[in-house]
Amino acid sequence: MIVTRLDETRLLDRVEDLADLLVDTVADGASIGFLAPLDRTAARTWWEERAAAVGAGRMAVWVARRDGRTVGTVGLAFADKPNSGHRAELVKLMVHREARGQGLGRRLLATAEQSATDAGVTLLHLDTETGSLAERLYDSAGWTRAGVIPDYAASPAGVLRPTTIYFKHV
Repeated sequence: MIVTRLDETRLLDRVEDLADLLVDTVADGASIGFLAPLDRTAARTWWEERAAAVGAGRMAVWVARRDGRTVGTVGLAFADKPNSGHRAELVKLMVHREARGQGLGRRLLATAEQSATDAGVTLLHLDTETGSLAERLYDSAGWTRAGVIPDYAASPAGVLRPTTIYFKHV
């Protein structure tokens, strides 16, 4: 498994794979901002819209590839306010169903955390669906629960669900 950081051009080159990963993740029930069924064209467009942020340095995206195919991704969204340069949001940690259970989520998370540290970021935050499998990963990786917001986001099935907010000093 190879994990690499994408620049704007490489992100655009990988849009098809990234769209497939996003569609698979939503189809499997992950609450990552989309409703099911997620149209592949919408998934591709969403990734294409991230490219400018990557090019401008407002976002960093890593992909994990196996046998030439993208099977995981994670991103960091850097704060854009003058008083927030020390923090970033961990976004869109996804692992394809076929690649789960092999430690890839933990590896992607560690990659983002180390890269944040290298970039001078000292505080990371994220949100995830309360009760999801992702919570186990964040809890075991030393993230701290800041609280739960009821009815924060709809699941892919359209049901309002609570969201847990996490943070970690890196």
